[in-house]
Amino acid sequence: MKNLIFINGTMGVGKTSTSKELQKMLNNCVFLDGDWCWDMSPFIVTDETKKMVINNITYLLNNFIACSAYENIIFCCVMHSQEIMDDILSRLNIHNCMLYKFSLVCSEQSLISRIAKDIEQGIRKKDVIERSLPRLKNYFEMDTEKIDVSNLSIKETAELICKRIIQGPKDAL
Repeated sequence: MKNLIFINGTMGVGKTSTSKELQKMLNNCVFLDGDWCWDMSPFIVTDETKKMVINNITYLLNNFIACSAYENIIFCCVMHSQEIMDDILSRLNIHNCMLYKFSLVCSEQSLISRIAKDIEQGIRKKDVIERSLPRLKNYFEMDTEKIDVSNLSIKETAELICKRIIQGPKDAL
């Protein structure tokens, strides 16, 4: 049985950093960042590009699932609505996977502080704050396990997720 780990959250909350840290903690692990599938210039969001990105994500995830070399598959992406997550999941061959879905959430002040650090380092542009903050509330409403990262380091967040995966699904406890 493989572990398929979805990590979502608004821009700047720490999905990529947490996923990279988690990848170091899990055996035979592969990591797909949804941002890689949106890395285009110019950045164009249309029905056509959205469809292409979802197709690319599901193609890659299904290949990782089918590959015997991987026990753990981490996928992080903004996925700001339940509909997006459900669409991706509906296209995956997950019959041999234990699915874990985590939303990284935090206080507005913590999110602003995290993004401000990224802006200072040249990783993000200032407009990300105005785009990220309104989406924060969406994650509290999704069918995921919430992790409040307001006062957690990246390593602490990854350790929490790793511990949950080692424990197994909640309903089996």
